Amino acid sequence: AVKELIAFLMLHPDYADDDILICDPEGEFGALVKTLGREKATVAHLVAGGKDRLNAMYMVEGYGENNPIVEKSQFVMSLCEQLMKPEPVGAKERSIIGRCVGNVYREYIKDYRNPPTLKDFREELLRQPEPQAQSIALALELFVDGTLDVFAYQTNVDMSNRIMLFDIFDLGSQLKTVGMLVMLDAILNRVIENHKRGRRTWIYIDEIYLFFANEYSSNFLEESWKRFRKKNAAATGITQNVTDCLRSPTAKNMLANSEFLLMLSQAPTDQQELVKMLRISEEQLSYISNAESGHGLIKVGGAKVPFINQFPRNTALYRLMTTKPGESL
Repeated sequence: AVKELIAFLMLHPDYADDDILICDPEGEFGALVKTLGREKATVAHLVAGGKDRLNAMYMVEGYGENNPIVEKSQFVMSLCEQLMKPEPVGAKERSIIGRCVGNVYREYIKDYRNPPTLKDFREELLRQPEPQAQSIALALELFVDGTLDVFAYQTNVDMSNRIMLFDIFDLGSQLKTVGMLVMLDAILNRVIENHKRGRRTWIYIDEIYLFFANEYSSNFLEESWKRFRKKNAAATGITQNVTDCLRSPTAKNMLANSEFLLMLSQAPTDQQELVKMLRISEEQLSYISNAESGHGLIKVGGAKVPFINQFPRNTALYRLMTTKPGESL
């Protein structure tokens, strides 16, 4: 369903000047983007030891609504929380992280040239006198100077193309959530730049439930989501089981405030949650209970509309979009 929306944006002339950014944790969108995007698309295949790099510390001018360093600090704290697991990020650690973020960006924000990297951030941590700073630096070592350093260098992929796909399928469990955070921050930077140029941005985030695993990443997603709306960007979150998201109060609030929801066949546990939250009637529920492929329910504002969308199967476009084994290109 989401691939069909993306294909529409790629092919329709009315959207030729819009940008499309895709967060792809399961490596499912590559064939579609490469085939339809061609020279206008960049596929960043992010994997430990790979050639593609993404600078986690990159920050465009205008990044923060008020203080860019404060807002970037929130992202870096989310990053550190993931990299330091299972060690907690307490008040002392947050103070140290905030101080070091301010130090590494002090010169950069004067002209926004030569952005710092995670290597610069770790070196700044090592210069601090507190033992907590040394502990944070030690936790970051593997991800900065070790084998998992894919986000510790300057970005080397073309970020200027109209279509940008971040593929982290081969990143591994240690870096998957970190990769999601870095991708979201890269998307936020791009949205800010596009807004300055008057370009509209469409964002698609698959496996969005990964952001709701902890407080820092869920808060960063929520704040980014709000900023997307202000910056002429439309963000779409994708998940197989909505219950995974609804365990988070942040996710529940975001879902309740979404103007557009597309629901395909739902598991019984997911149905119960959706009925309570969206006030779905028994008749409406029947459209997402054991539904056939392409059948479902759309919520637009206060209206709920059943739909049937059966795409012709004997087409190359269907084979680019389907996720069924044996049918895809």
